[in-house]
Amino acid sequence: MTTPAFAMADPSNPPAIRAICLAGPTASGKSALALALAERLGGEIISVDSALVYRGMDIGTAKPTPAERAAVPHHLIDIRDPSQAYSVAEFVADAETLITDILARGQVPLLAGGTMLYFKALLQGGLDALPPADPEVRRQIEQQAAERGWPAMHEELARVDPVTAARLPPGDSQRIQRALEVWQLTGKPLSDLHAATSAEQASVQASEARDSMPLISLEPENRAWLHERIARRFDAMLNEGFLDEMAALRARDDLSTSLPSMRCVGYRQAWEALDGEFPLAELRERGVAATRQLAKRQLTWLRGMPERHVLQADGPDVLAQALQMINRLWPSH
Repeated sequence: MTTPAFAMADPSNPPAIRAICLAGPTASGKSALALALAERLGGEIISVDSALVYRGMDIGTAKPTPAERAAVPHHLIDIRDPSQAYSVAEFVADAETLITDILARGQVPLLAGGTMLYFKALLQGGLDALPPADPEVRRQIEQQAAERGWPAMHEELARVDPVTAARLPPGDSQRIQRALEVWQLTGKPLSDLHAATSAEQASVQASEARDSMPLISLEPENRAWLHERIARRFDAMLNEGFLDEMAALRARDDLSTSLPSMRCVGYRQAWEALDGEFPLAELRERGVAATRQLAKRQLTWLRGMPERHVLQADGPDVLAQALQMINRLWPSH
């Protein structure tokens, strides 16, 4: 099979392929496929996962093993302490730098993960209008939420930004907090700022992204197949010592469930179980349910990205199909 040609983009010509993006819901097999593709294509993997950036969060994030990271270079893993934030804008800047560096080394950049907001920002842009996080505003929102509850904060968001509130469940504290923060900092709804990019600019960005960073979406036809894999993976995490990992994190005095790291799926449920909010025996059921909800949200994001090329995650010989798709869509010049 012929390997696709990857090159630096030339402004005088249509965009060359700069990178391949591989997205999909959690437990759909992205990591294994990304590793196999990187080995076949001579590539390096850029993680598109907001949980893998954190050190000390290994088991609950299904982080690539040391052997896998030795076999193929991985980037944007273990770059933050769990007490620190990592913004979408930082991801886009880091990913762009890494893509340029990897191409300069003659390798193929392969962006793989399930944080759809990262993919959306990288491929469609539109971050310039968003303000950076403000610790004091966030503290005030968290204090209000502690007094009133996140469903009440969701109702407040619905008054100032009904479009954003309509797509967020009342318990999605992280995104509700960000939307309220944006409103307080700018006086404008987050939905308006997301739509601020002109239709013409958005069209140009989408066209360039489609040509220079094609998106392969790993999606199962059988939802039960994905649910079974989610359950098996959560069981494996528990067997590998996930609760011990969580207990060590919870013992730190600088971590709490108000931080993005501790709101990651699985970690939040484990923290609440160790806090006695529900019996520890229910952790497995709650963790699997939360992960299924995450997968559903990820698939919804992907279906809203018409530029994607769908690859059947539960189909036969996914690696061969992926290589055929890459060769068919982006043959060598």
